[in-house]
Amino acid sequence: MRTITLGKTGITVPQNGFGALPVQRVSKEEAVKLLRMAYDGGMRFFDTARAYSDSEEKLGEAFDGMRDKVFISSKSMARDSEKLRAELDTTLKTLRTDHLDIYQLHCVERCYAPGDGTGLYEVLEEAKAQGKILHIGITTHRIGVAEEIVKSGLYETIQYPFSYLASEREIDLARSCPEADMGFIAMKGLSGGLLTNTKACMAFMARFDNVLPIWGVQREGELKEWLAFFENEPVMDDEIRDFIKKDKEALSGDFCRGCGYCAPCTAGIIINQCARMSLMVRRAPSKAWLNEYWQGEMKKIEDCVECGACMTRCPYGLQIPELLKKNWADYQSILRGETKV
Repeated sequence: MRTITLGKTGITVPQNGFGALPVQRVSKEEAVKLLRMAYDGGMRFFDTARAYSDSEEKLGEAFDGMRDKVFISSKSMARDSEKLRAELDTTLKTLRTDHLDIYQLHCVERCYAPGDGTGLYEVLEEAKAQGKILHIGITTHRIGVAEEIVKSGLYETIQYPFSYLASEREIDLARSCPEADMGFIAMKGLSGGLLTNTKACMAFMARFDNVLPIWGVQREGELKEWLAFFENEPVMDDEIRDFIKKDKEALSGDFCRGCGYCAPCTAGIIINQCARMSLMVRRAPSKAWLNEYWQGEMKKIEDCVECGACMTRCPYGLQIPELLKKNWADYQSILRGETKV
């Protein structure tokens, strides 16, 4: 397994990181077991966020007493300086540490800069001077914003959705980071669970000697797949290249990545699952998505009032009400046996 360095941060770790969003869905005991298993297997970079409910708490428990052995990044969605300062202190306390290796402004819609009136960047500089954070990072889902961030030279790392479904523009974004001496952290490497061939996903990431993927892990079986690559790293051969080509063709066009930033829904619809149900029933064991629970959740689409609130929050500019209706029609067709999966 190769190691990569995150730009000017100097952080050098195996190209195989741990995304800790999913551990909020398991018990603390299970999460701690997973996190320590990841460390024992070779992972050294762990990414969490204040927005991930108790994820930070679980990392704090897992790595208590061994803080110097791992690199931890976290994030805040605060958009005013006082809240950002308070959230950072909460994060440090919850993670049981006196510093973060990287602290990131989370899911931004603009490039925050010194003197922009928000005070956010100034708080980050202050925290860095105090030693509370070692490096300043930022995350976004918007390609134009990401490009502006890289050009600004203000941030040491950027975290952006990146998988083998990436456009040429997004690939160019990743390749532009070394010139800016900026670290590139790849989130959504499985595109919200749509991609299931871990070998292909890892082989794609290995093409970039500056990209650090953080895989979202919830189960031991998933983790074992990523850890196996420390001993047998996939390479981009003709078989994988052909698989990726066919998968990109199958997933061309607008589709929901499952990020969840559209929530909450006025009608109570679980948009980030219902808006991509047609894909999920075809790309995962369909039985899990055709049960009584999901039938009830999908039926809520009929209650959509098309208020448009979800579209204002969608990082990808999707026409969500239309996408929901298409998925509901397809789902009903599958339930009636008219469409096979």
